[in-house]
Amino acid sequence: MAEHFPLKLVDSRMLAPSVRHLEFSRDDGQALDFIAGQFIQVHFNYPDGTATKRSYSLATQHDHAFGVNDTVEIAVSFVPGGAASALFTALDEGQQIQCSGPYGRFCLNAKDENRRYLLIATGTGVTPYRAMLPQLKQLMDSRGVEVVLLFGSRTEEDLIYREDFYRFAEDNPRFRFMPCFSRELPDNASEDARRGYVQDQLADLQPNGAHDIAYLCGNPNMVDACFEALKDFGLAIAHIRREKYVSSK
Repeated sequence: MAEHFPLKLVDSRMLAPSVRHLEFSRDDGQALDFIAGQFIQVHFNYPDGTATKRSYSLATQHDHAFGVNDTVEIAVSFVPGGAASALFTALDEGQQIQCSGPYGRFCLNAKDENRRYLLIATGTGVTPYRAMLPQLKQLMDSRGVEVVLLFGSRTEEDLIYREDFYRFAEDNPRFRFMPCFSRELPDNASEDARRGYVQDQLADLQPNGAHDIAYLCGNPNMVDACFEALKDFGLAIAHIRREKYVSSK
């Protein structure tokens, strides 16, 4: 059940030139229980006092019971002139933000019987997949599912959380990490790296409606293009799960 609560900033770092990773602790003595794939809403006011809010997927990886002192993590894109960007730029360690949540059903389903997950993202849309890694490992170990993460960004430095995904792929043979660069391949590109847009790489993965379930998260144009393409490959609408990230001022 969604609830309102304060979060206190405990740490932050830059993930990319325009993306910051923020780590918070809940500041009311309670634990923030959530399912990987869910998001929270941050509530604040515009300069004229008008109330507004922004949604952020939780990036935290959890494979244990939630405790009072556990932290939660989000990735924030900085939009020039954006009200939320101004809020987070001015936020210092120890200061609070007001939130509500968790929300959303962009989660792995215990009733799924698929043989493969196709996880597709652009930008900060990869955040929920980072949170899902412990659960994905359990599914790979328990029922042998395969997982492909197709992650689109402009350049290597925009590929947020890449260390987590490269390391996870090294440790788990059933997990394939495919970074896809719209501008240029890096000099040290991995064997699974691709050049172009993520929707143009789907044919190489040979999506199959009989055994694949796809998750789409990120730029609305990418989500729409992949959704139509995956339907053409035979995936049922119920097996194409979507979240759209809209940059807003």
